[in-house]
Amino acid sequence: MITITAISILCAVLTLPAFLYVLRYNLHMFQLNGYKNGEHTHWLKKNVSRQYLLILIGISGILSMCLPGIVTLLLQTAAVLICMKYYLYLKKTNTKKKLVYTARVKRLILTDSILVILLLVLTGVFLGVSRIAGTFAVLTTLQIIALVIVNWINRPVEGMINQHYINDAKKKLRSVPDLTVIGVTGSYGKTSVKYYLDTLLKEHFEVLITPESYNTPMGVVKTIRSSLKPSHQIFICEMGARHVGDIKEICDIVHPEHGIITSVGPQHLETFFNMDNIVNTKFELADALPEVGLLFLNGDNEYIRNHSGKYKNKIFYTTGEWAKARELESQIEEGEVSQYYQTGDVKLSRTGTEFTVTAPDGEKETFQMRLLGEHNVINVAGAVAVANTLGIPLKQLKVPVRRIQPVAHRMQLLERGNFTIIDDAFNSNPVGSRAAVETLKQFEGVRILITPGMVELGEKEEEYNYKFGTYAADCCDYILLVGEKHTAPIHKGVLESGFSQERCRVFEKLEDALSFAYSIKAEGHKFILLENDLPDNY
Repeated sequence: MITITAISILCAVLTLPAFLYVLRYNLHMFQLNGYKNGEHTHWLKKNVSRQYLLILIGISGILSMCLPGIVTLLLQTAAVLICMKYYLYLKKTNTKKKLVYTARVKRLILTDSILVILLLVLTGVFLGVSRIAGTFAVLTTLQIIALVIVNWINRPVEGMINQHYINDAKKKLRSVPDLTVIGVTGSYGKTSVKYYLDTLLKEHFEVLITPESYNTPMGVVKTIRSSLKPSHQIFICEMGARHVGDIKEICDIVHPEHGIITSVGPQHLETFFNMDNIVNTKFELADALPEVGLLFLNGDNEYIRNHSGKYKNKIFYTTGEWAKARELESQIEEGEVSQYYQTGDVKLSRTGTEFTVTAPDGEKETFQMRLLGEHNVINVAGAVAVANTLGIPLKQLKVPVRRIQPVAHRMQLLERGNFTIIDDAFNSNPVGSRAAVETLKQFEGVRILITPGMVELGEKEEEYNYKFGTYAADCCDYILLVGEKHTAPIHKGVLESGFSQERCRVFEKLEDALSFAYSIKAEGHKFILLENDLPDNY
């Protein structure tokens, strides 16, 4: 009996590293899923095959609990070592966005550890020390769902902590009474517009922006608490959403005076479920504006045009023809204040884009920027519209527009000798992906697309990826797909559009696709478009 007990303790010690690796991986995925129980549970259902090896530990653990002995404990040890090696591999390969050990993550780990230790102690007291190893193995397997339970347990504490931070942020906002808050939201383009607007305004105002992709309530709160100063005059607040009510939650904290809706489209359909929810959520920003607040709207977006009727003080910006601008005017109800900014004469080159902007008062200027594509023209036009409305003449915006830097991984140009990389790897969507390949089509040379496809599009994911394949077939000379599973609809759309099968290849890794692209012998300068980069949880 002493021998079995000693082996059981040793086996439990060997199980500890496996437990920690399993916990770390699931914590990482839970963080990427926004600490949302529903979203994480949905992800688990779709990706349960990634963790099938946990069944080995679970079965061996049950055997060790029921029949503690040398054979069962050795089987458990073998299962533990196999799983530990697998999760160590996952740790090395999941490196795009690393697990951040925030205070919330540490609280999750603490609560999880307390529960595990408590259950192990109870096992030793009531079932005997020889069964602790088996219990530990079963608890290791259950880590796949444990964090959902632990997050539910921690919810009251998290709520109180978050409310404390929110109240502190509101207090700090009140301490700067002359601060103008501009909210920026949209299905795509909001981060870019935020940075562009910052570049245009900061020569005339003291500007604070939410950094990087900080666009959640707590991300906004963190920005305010750590960075807002009494000297700031404008706060450009990016507002992201994955669920109905997310934009309203941020607006209730910052109380925006003006708002920009950059786009509305099919993104995060897995959590929004339908387009009506997406449209209504984006317009939560418009609903939050005061009566004198200005609402800047992308007039090229059909969802925005169709939903904007009831709002006053609208300012549209559009890349369409003057007829489209007049169409916008026809949608304006009598007595409303509404204007529009019109762009035109778009010219694309390897060094950037040239275009004109005509203001509501007829003032017209030609702008040059380092950014590529008409979808960037509309985003810059939105920033120009806001800056001009706040009192900066178009002529004074010409130099700041030239200074606009490409946002990392959003149609970013990278020269590599005989190759030009067009890095558009950040969170692709149906509209942006089509715009990206249509921009690629305008270059003269060998046009190469590398993509793993799009995700988070719910039931329409296959349909949108198939359509993307048909667009790509018309714009590219080579199409290199990364990952057979997600790109199957793209591959089908490409081939059914009559594209050469020899020029459409599927690779398992991005590195392999890039190596093939570099090896292409076709004459001429090569343009490689990197469209989307799936996060670690996909």
